[in-house]
Amino acid sequence: AFYVCFLGVCGGEFSILRSPQSVVFRDGSWPIPGERIPDVAALTMGFSVEEDLPWPGLAVGDLFHRPRATVLVTVKGVDKLPVKGFSYPIENAVPFSLDSVANAIHTLFSEETPVVLQLAPSEERVYMVGKANAVFEDLSVTLRQLRNRLFQDNSILSSLPLNSLSRNNEVDLLFLSELQVLHDIASLLSRHKHLAKDHSPDLYSLELSGLEEVGKRYGEDSQQFKDASQILVDSLQKFADEMFNLYGGNAVVEVVAVKEFNSPLSRKTRSILQASQPKTENPYNLAYPYNYDYSVIFNIVLWMMIGLALAVIVISYNLWNMDPGYDSIIYRMTNQKIRMD
Repeated sequence: AFYVCFLGVCGGEFSILRSPQSVVFRDGSWPIPGERIPDVAALTMGFSVEEDLPWPGLAVGDLFHRPRATVLVTVKGVDKLPVKGFSYPIENAVPFSLDSVANAIHTLFSEETPVVLQLAPSEERVYMVGKANAVFEDLSVTLRQLRNRLFQDNSILSSLPLNSLSRNNEVDLLFLSELQVLHDIASLLSRHKHLAKDHSPDLYSLELSGLEEVGKRYGEDSQQFKDASQILVDSLQKFADEMFNLYGGNAVVEVVAVKEFNSPLSRKTRSILQASQPKTENPYNLAYPYNYDYSVIFNIVLWMMIGLALAVIVISYNLWNMDPGYDSIIYRMTNQKIRMD
């Protein structure tokens, strides 16, 4: 299934534009914690999470038919978008990333051709991993590439109604270039449809901040901001439909609309030259934190040892009570006089 999500932080909204029948979302106004949105993406794709997600919005679907793709689009600068589909309010709107889902796909399907694409055009931040991402090497990722792409003959400027937006304003061009990226992703995938038909799941995570810059430049009550919002909604709906159809209806499309995050997204990094710090002893002699895999590992080891012990006992008993007279012909050939039958 393919999902496109718009996540809203600080009064934001999490919307499901398209989803297959194997993934069931319930209609309701249940709030979703912002930090658990990656877990929703992982569960819909059939991956496990460290902590249970007691959120009523996601029901148990068909466990044997998982989506082949998940698309998550984060829109900054607005806390709500009038998109079609189920929508849920977001509480504790904090930054999130789909790195855990990307790592799970890359680990489990490294020998196949999964598409793992995480892109933030306005920040020139891109992350691609896997054999299939060679298809997206020509995708515009820098600001200069985005600007040049807009003024090519086959760009969206030739078909998109700009209304009050201008081709001569850098802020407007940044907003339009992000929409161009959405169009180019669907276009590249349509030319390489084998990527959407393989058995490995795909992940698309896009962060759009052009609308936020339009609001800062003209104001949220301006005609430019209203036109940009409507253009964005139409483009997202079209992008969701195209991706959903390219994956044969087996994709989830989710949208996250967020006014602003409560705190900046920080990633833990460590220099390769950094000296290792000595571990400090626990002054209170506390136990290690509980591992959720402990019970699984304990049962595997316990029953495996019991099975091996029983196997050794049964084999030893049968060997001890073996009758040489009923042994194989190799044993009988050692007699000097061979019985002729």
